[in-house]
Amino acid sequence: MKVVVTGASGNIGSQVLAALRADPDVDEIVGIARRRPQDADDDVTWVAADLASDDVTSALGGAAAVVHLAWLIQPSHDEVVLWRANVVGTERLLAACDAAGVAAVVHASSLAAYRPGPKELVDESWPTDGIPTSPYARAKAYTERLMELYEAEHPSTRVVRLRPSLVLQRAAATEVRRLFLGPFLPNRLLRAALPVVPDHPDLRFQVVHSSDCATAFHLAVKDGGARGAYNVAAEPVVDAAALGRILGARPVPVPAGLLRTAADLTWRLRLQPADPGWVDIVLRTPLLDTARIRRELGWVPTRSSESTLDELVTGMVEGADGDTPPLSGASSGPLRSHELATGVGGSSGAVPGGPT
Repeated sequence: MKVVVTGASGNIGSQVLAALRADPDVDEIVGIARRRPQDADDDVTWVAADLASDDVTSALGGAAAVVHLAWLIQPSHDEVVLWRANVVGTERLLAACDAAGVAAVVHASSLAAYRPGPKELVDESWPTDGIPTSPYARAKAYTERLMELYEAEHPSTRVVRLRPSLVLQRAAATEVRRLFLGPFLPNRLLRAALPVVPDHPDLRFQVVHSSDCATAFHLAVKDGGARGAYNVAAEPVVDAAALGRILGARPVPVPAGLLRTAADLTWRLRLQPADPGWVDIVLRTPLLDTARIRRELGWVPTRSSESTLDELVTGMVEGADGDTPPLSGASSGPLRSHELATGVGGSSGAVPGGPT
């Protein structure tokens, strides 16, 4: 079986490759990424490509499945770049899948694709209109429509949409800090610098470890009966009290409007890279009911939400990173200088001197 993974060097992609390597039925793996890892393993054929501009049809030839993970989060100040990479890139990939005759497409959607709702568990039938104030959510909702259209036009092709909660691991610590916190918060002072955390009734969210999320993608590839949408999340639900325990901080009630205003102001002033739509995603998306993926694919997370979040925070304090371009980078020095030089939230996160 040949499997192609786009975004193969990222947070989820690096773990999906590990799962595929361990599968004796997978005899060929192709990893597509904008920047090829410098120390690439021989058991993965790497293709350096930008899905929005490069034709990857030849790389998909003979593939039993394509796992589509490629997605840009930065530059948050340039929605045109993000739309081109994420939506146009997905459209072009689906055209390549059609031309290559790929039998299964497994797409990384997101909890952000869901319509705003109460903080209650919802199954995969909840509408995927997205959060209108979030560029990330709008793009995820749009790519859901692309997948639905492709499925309708290609009834013999298995199309699977996995909708994970927040996907985290220790190796993603530097990347998460770079994408969501920016260069001004010292790693080692992360816990000490945040004596309080905001407490709001809607500040309740789920987390899944990257390796558990990768297992879900692997199961979707292998199970010939897998079709449609599957929620992916671990337990328990993280609230302000749990967040306070992990950060060693005291929960303090804060109105939702104040949280969003603070995020918006600091983003506009380029003090941090995450647009305020991310606050809306955390506060307005419902919680994910994972009964379907557990029942149909036998998926069971091995890490809890709280242990995964604690692993990430500890990794951030210690400056942990990974060995692929999106995950790597010193926690201080040249990397943070690059963030400042390109504008906080103004670059795609590429490391100077790294592959493109």
